Amino acid sequence: MTVSRLHPSSFQSGRTRPLVGSVGHLAIFLWSLGIVLLTPLRGGFIFACLCVVFLSLLYPFALRRILRPRWLILLGVLLVVSVLFGSGEPDLQVWGMPVSTENVISGIQMTLRAVVILLAADGLAASMDITEVAGLFERAGLQGLGFSLGVAANMLPNLRQSSMNAWHSLRMRGGMRAQWWRGLQLLLLTVLTNALRRSEDIVLAAEARAFRPDRSRAVPIRIGRMDWWLVGAGFVSLLGVSLFIRAFVR
Repeated sequence: MTVSRLHPSSFQSGRTRPLVGSVGHLAIFLWSLGIVLLTPLRGGFIFACLCVVFLSLLYPFALRRILRPRWLILLGVLLVVSVLFGSGEPDLQVWGMPVSTENVISGIQMTLRAVVILLAADGLAASMDITEVAGLFERAGLQGLGFSLGVAANMLPNLRQSSMNAWHSLRMRGGMRAQWWRGLQLLLLTVLTNALRRSEDIVLAAEARAFRPDRSRAVPIRIGRMDWWLVGAGFVSLLGVSLFIRAFVR
């Protein structure tokens, strides 16, 4: 099993510490989820927009990925489904179709929530090493879960490559022509078999090295200069949003 590369300089104290470390990125992720989950659907438009702006400035690479055609199509489908199949009463006509203004507003807010979650998740995944995520679980007392996450992360590249190999092999042999449904079943079976075989190899290798979850070591975690300020600011802002929603949004 390959081990993700750590940055030793990031664990040093003083001047070499990054501005935002793993704790800060995790706090931003939890804060974003709290904003979109605490606010009601009808009153969370402004807060969701603020989250989108903040996350776009912090993680511009995540915003560029969302602007790709496949993500725009998925978000557009989510918006269309929310507008057409919402529970609101139709009160206007759009291209001859009855549409509810309430459904349009709800669909836009749901799409904004999805954008916030995608930005936050992509930013966290790109900013934190998988070993640090495992270390957080180990430090929280969830022994063995860090190893499971490491196994899952290690399997992703291998699973992607084996899936592509199975797809090309099946396509070149004509498995997607006459009986394409049977070909998809065989492809799915091949991918699942390769994943199970790979995970079994990793578990056997860990057992051969006498690995035990209760003896796993806590992995060092990067703590930036602004991390605890971000944790405090996120907690205070979530508390303020909760009080504002309770007082002014009915």
